[in-house]
Amino acid sequence: MRLQNAALGAAGLAAFLALGEAAPRLGLVKEEYFPPTSRIASAFADELSDGAFWTALGDTLTGWALGLAIAVSAGIVIGVIVSVVPYLREATASTIEFLRPIPSVALIPLAVLLYGSELRSVLLLVVYASFWQVLIQTLYGVQDVDPVADETARSYGLGTWARIRHVLWPTALPYVMTGVRLAAAVALILAITGELVIGAPGLGARIAVAQNSQAVPEMYALIVVTGLLGLLINVGARTVERRALAWHQSVRGEVAV
Repeated sequence: MRLQNAALGAAGLAAFLALGEAAPRLGLVKEEYFPPTSRIASAFADELSDGAFWTALGDTLTGWALGLAIAVSAGIVIGVIVSVVPYLREATASTIEFLRPIPSVALIPLAVLLYGSELRSVLLLVVYASFWQVLIQTLYGVQDVDPVADETARSYGLGTWARIRHVLWPTALPYVMTGVRLAAAVALILAITGELVIGAPGLGARIAVAQNSQAVPEMYALIVVTGLLGLLINVGARTVERRALAWHQSVRGEVAV
């Protein structure tokens, strides 16, 4: 089944690339706006041999990784504290519901005002967008704790930290890992968006330069790089999730299938 799915995926990708090659050649789209796949592939190869490209890639990954690490740490800690401390969940509910829907891109003027085109501007956007993914999932996970299990732990004399470790955390972890996986994708989107709009160093800024200089094949090649980067991040996040939840029923069932 896996080999069949892989073969179908490869066939779909080959058909997509062939369509990308044929459409401009046949005049279905203007070649100056959408170059053939072969020209994009050539520009992609040129990018890989350019040292400035690898520097930009490193800048993007730095902003992504730092922002994601801060967001995940803050989301988990704050989520557990808000859920465990009595009445704190109710006291913060309206504030969370007010702040969470604010689009991160709306903070771009604030980020530029505070930090200009520095890495910290990108971090502000990445952290803000990713934080809510982890926080909300953590809140849901803690809320899903079995009250009977919690009361049993209390009756056996387990303290607060022991109950968090042995009762709360195993229940919340599947939710947390879902939040981390979602946050990883959101962090990449905001990192590249911030670079593209603000001009901070990274792949986004390089895409903007290619667009402004009418280097269309190079622009599409860089877009392909961001897509591949997103794919690798998603695969990596799912791998980490499966390893962290190897004991969980959902993962054991997936492996069995």
